[in-house]
Amino acid sequence: MLNTTINLYKNAYAGLPRKMWLLSLVMLINRSGTMVLAFMTLYCHHIGYSMQQGGWVVAIYGIGSLAGAFAGGKISDRFGFYHTQFLSLLCGGILFMILGQMQSYTAICICTFFLSMVNEAFRPANATAIAYYSSSQNRTQSFSLVRLAINLGWGIGSGLGGLLASINYHLLFWVDGCTNILAAFLLLAILPKITLVQQKQLHESKQKKSSTLDISSAYKDKPFLVFLGLQVLFATCFFQLFTTVPLYFKESLQLNEFLIGTVMGMNGFLIALVEMVIVFKLEGRRPYLILMSYGTLIMSFSFLLLNIPFAHGFIIALVFMFFITISEMTAMPFMNSYYIARSTAGNRGQYAALYTMAWSLAQVIGSSSGTQIVQAAGFFNLWCLVAAISFIGAAGYRYLYKQNVKKHFSAT
Repeated sequence: MLNTTINLYKNAYAGLPRKMWLLSLVMLINRSGTMVLAFMTLYCHHIGYSMQQGGWVVAIYGIGSLAGAFAGGKISDRFGFYHTQFLSLLCGGILFMILGQMQSYTAICICTFFLSMVNEAFRPANATAIAYYSSSQNRTQSFSLVRLAINLGWGIGSGLGGLLASINYHLLFWVDGCTNILAAFLLLAILPKITLVQQKQLHESKQKKSSTLDISSAYKDKPFLVFLGLQVLFATCFFQLFTTVPLYFKESLQLNEFLIGTVMGMNGFLIALVEMVIVFKLEGRRPYLILMSYGTLIMSFSFLLLNIPFAHGFIIALVFMFFITISEMTAMPFMNSYYIARSTAGNRGQYAALYTMAWSLAQVIGSSSGTQIVQAAGFFNLWCLVAAISFIGAAGYRYLYKQNVKKHFSAT
């Protein structure tokens, strides 16, 4: 039994290119310093602004990330993912340090907008890099490896951020900035320089060996645009995990900060422990859209669980977090593979930008609407609404899959 488990983990991580491991190391270093955004509301309150003002700063970060995702895709297609990642990390690190020096509310909002725009330009370039370093056979595994690095880094950054905030809030900005800059130069040191010409040449050679769709523009890819709409629904519900869910744990389930942190940390721990194995077992067994449908349906079920009166609030929180994490691991890795498979050498950054923008838009919608619904209608109605939206999203993924199958057979 033990040998079988060990072999399963070996197979799950086998076959990944060395450059993917190096890129994941860069992500781990970068995300290990991610702490400013998580403590931004508390920081604003600490320096004399209201919680509501702090919430608007977080919303402005989401708006800036929309612009950054769009620009990042354009820049990545124009100048290549390698230099786009480096400049985003380097300039983002500098802006984190500058933000920590801002005192007026207007200056904080303006700096936050430009910081998020520069910082989020990294994501489309990074997605393009993953597509470049991986093959169609291990692409989903590659995305999952990077997600593993991100989740491990997030856990480290959140824990370290709490410690630093208890000493001096300004340390958050210095550490976040320094890890960004460290990751930028680590990228230069351990990953070979890739020019735009090399990037396109390798992608074109891959295109000749595959049956990837030849679509000139992501804006003309109707199934992809429908997919983006479903992504907004999925992500709007998922982002409640970082806004209203902790509030529910504290106010309704009466959990203290330590227990809330323990339950939230369970998400990253489970992902780091088993996501690669789940991806290894599911890859190729079901179409991507069907797996997304399953994952979104599980998310719908997860939020309904919050309305079931268990004997103890901690049990509700644990069961919810277990199922929402299963939902995340079943759906999210294959979302990346789906849109990458539809893109080509010349428009991969465009696809990645639109995909990232959909998540940024959902962050703005989910963060701003959830608390307002709670104030107007209560947590019970919010969870029912989120579950209903998730169910609609699950049905939407299945419908999109059936339409694709129907179109394929009608064309043949």
